[in-house]
Amino acid sequence: MTELATALLAHGPAEVFALPFMWRALLTVVILAVAAGVVGLFISFRELEFVSDGLVHAVFPGLVIGAALGGTAGVLPGAVVAAIAAAILFTVLEHRGGVGADAAIAVVLTGLFSLGIVLVSRQEGYVSQLQELLFGRLLTVTDAQLWQILVVAVAAILVVALSWRAQLFRAFDAAGAEAAGFRPLAADLALGISVALLVVAGVQALGVLMVLALLTVPMAAARLISRRFALLIPIAILLPLAAGVAGLWLSFEWSVGAGATVSPGAVVVLLLVAGYAVAALTRIPRRRAARA
Repeated sequence: MTELATALLAHGPAEVFALPFMWRALLTVVILAVAAGVVGLFISFRELEFVSDGLVHAVFPGLVIGAALGGTAGVLPGAVVAAIAAAILFTVLEHRGGVGADAAIAVVLTGLFSLGIVLVSRQEGYVSQLQELLFGRLLTVTDAQLWQILVVAVAAILVVALSWRAQLFRAFDAAGAEAAGFRPLAADLALGISVALLVVAGVQALGVLMVLALLTVPMAAARLISRRFALLIPIAILLPLAAGVAGLWLSFEWSVGAGATVSPGAVVVLLLVAGYAVAALTRIPRRRAARA
């Protein structure tokens, strides 16, 4: 271990997060946490976790095609096109209804994900590329990628904000929303596109397999912690922020101090899941006390 690493570990997180790659990673987590807290509210209330999972997998071939055609600069446009197309397709399939709707979505997402695997396997060094696309590169986010993530995340929040009343009405009273003049398909498309954009924003840093946790786990934990609607988004933002700070610090300490190669994105997600487990376990005694 170098003298610099020893000094950083001795001084604590403040000095570690002063490193350029660490503060960029932390700022990425902050941006994604805020966006996921806003968009995740309606994912949770509308029970769209499965559709979100489909979008995460559907964006994979877009990432591969974009990278193949335009290199690093082509990743974001390819992901945006694939994500928005998948969001529209899944929304139409959901509105079609019936027993086959979920099955059709499952077929589409597995087919698109398999297509991405086939495409990436035809390139040289596909194993390392596949690992990066699946698990992300949180510590190697560049300034340009950070700006891209910020722009896409803000766009996702704006889409939800512009349709906020329709989303609230649709989440709590679907029939009433339609009777009040809100168009269900338009609201669902807006939410689907915002989820797709957030997937695109998160997938560059966390990868396709970990971004789903950011979309679903914080809000699920927030609903276990509090029943007050006004507190759900703040809690869902604070949880990934805490997990991000702790996860990045732990991965740095293990990598530098113990010489172990640890994925910071995976550590952040594990801490998020641990937070949900704690919230769920503390909720059980409260339910029993309320029944008594």
